[in-house]
Amino acid sequence: MITPINILILILAYIIGSIPTAVWIGKIFYNTDVREHGSGNAGATNTFRVLGKKAGIPVLLIDVLKGVASISLVFLLDKNQSPYYFIDLKIALGISAFLGHLYPIFAGFRGGKGVATMLGIIIALNYPSALFAIVVFLVVFMITKYVSLGAIIASYSYPLFILLLYGYDSPTMVIFSLFVSVLITITHQKNIERLINKQESKMFQRKPKLQTKLVE
Repeated sequence: MITPINILILILAYIIGSIPTAVWIGKIFYNTDVREHGSGNAGATNTFRVLGKKAGIPVLLIDVLKGVASISLVFLLDKNQSPYYFIDLKIALGISAFLGHLYPIFAGFRGGKGVATMLGIIIALNYPSALFAIVVFLVVFMITKYVSLGAIIASYSYPLFILLLYGYDSPTMVIFSLFVSVLITITHQKNIERLINKQESKMFQRKPKLQTKLVE
């Protein structure tokens, strides 16, 4: 059911997602717009690559918290609603925040790929399956050193963990988990092409801090 308060918190979720952490930290503390270097994305991975750990860690943490905070907006509503209503609304809030990260109103609608924010969203929605997906990401990343490959494979594993842990008790969650896989694939199309062509950058390999923006 669409109500004025629902619309309001959906807008708030988008605004939270629109906080361009990588852009603001890069410009304020390093006089650098990370979108002009590395992969050109305003996200945690490119911040690590361009500005290093001291900038990358806070960007990662804040972007994850953006996802958690967007879902937490549901607690502003009446608690006497159906649990399924809250699941649907939580998912809508998460998608709104994710779109905010991709197209931030505070940064000319040029954002990142939203992996960290989506991580915060799935943790807030269903932390056991999120933790399993994180383990998959870490294993793939430690073996390959490709953040993008780890994110893609982890997103594919997420629906499987939802099904294994909860079956079809929540069809909306199952559909959303599949949506996550599709969305991460779409936002990582260029990374997939570079992986196929063996041109994708690995994390922590020695490179100059400020790199020329990759061809996209």
